[in-house]
Amino acid sequence: MQAQTLKIAAAGNLRFILDEIKASYKKKNPKTEINVTIGSSGMLYQQITNGADYDVFMAADKIFPDKLKSQGMTFGDVKIYAFGKLVLWSNSIDVSKGIDAIFNPAVHKIAIAKPELAPYGERAVECLKYYKYFDKVKDKIVYADNIAQAAQFAQTGNAEVGFLALALAIDPEMKGTYYMLDTKSYKPVEQALVALKKQQQNPEAIKFIDFVVSKECKAIFEKYGL
Repeated sequence: MQAQTLKIAAAGNLRFILDEIKASYKKKNPKTEINVTIGSSGMLYQQITNGADYDVFMAADKIFPDKLKSQGMTFGDVKIYAFGKLVLWSNSIDVSKGIDAIFNPAVHKIAIAKPELAPYGERAVECLKYYKYFDKVKDKIVYADNIAQAAQFAQTGNAEVGFLALALAIDPEMKGTYYMLDTKSYKPVEQALVALKKQQQNPEAIKFIDFVVSKECKAIFEKYGL
């Protein structure tokens, strides 16, 4: 049997999770090669509409997959595979008591993903506006291209705190403290995926999607706080 290559476009908060999903999938499908491109959902959406060669789009919301479906660029259903959670994270100050940690005098920069491209960035701005804090801290915000880069900014000290996806904050690589932000302060993060329409359809795409929405994968997502 010939090796099958599967190209996945995935939101930044899936950076660590997909390593585990790939390993589980390859146990059952050893001949499948899985290539993952991580980026903000908005940037990946733009790439796809410009003809980028992906088989599956795993977004951090449902809006971008639905847009592609309405443009006739998908096949099969748009499926929700997880619900995301937003946290405040830092490895230099203790943020575990709450969002007011952003007013700690040690905080000079706050990392947020670009809200126009990244659903978690949009939710971070919503959260700050909910507490009427956005105008007070807007000059401290540094905008990352996606949520994985926002995590990198906070992790490397380019920002003292970051508004991140819980899935990134609880990874062992991210040694720091986090505070789970109240879900009433931002819209629900419905993370959805869809197979993309190509000239030569990849049968592995639907197989992979069925695996991602299976009970086995649900356990992996739950482990990462989704």
